[in-house]
Amino acid sequence: MNVYPHIPETLFRLSSIIGNPSKGIPAIIPVSKSTWWAKVASGEFPKPVRIGRCTAWKASDITALVDRLASAEMGR
Repeated sequence: MNVYPHIPETLFRLSSIIGNPSKGIPAIIPVSKSTWWAKVASGEFPKPVRIGRCTAWKASDITALVDRLASAEMGR
């Protein structure tokens, strides 16, 4: 849900989510690219949106995923 309807939804590219050490981009969710795509395919991680040839994820979907993963980790 977009809390600020006058501001468009922010999108993240994959390198912003899983990080890219060579470019100094820290990971939000530290998994490999193949693990990320496997979890997207299984439905565990959110599906991307396509904008032309670009693939990205809604920031709200990534925030919800981080919250869900943190809750699961705390429940252990």
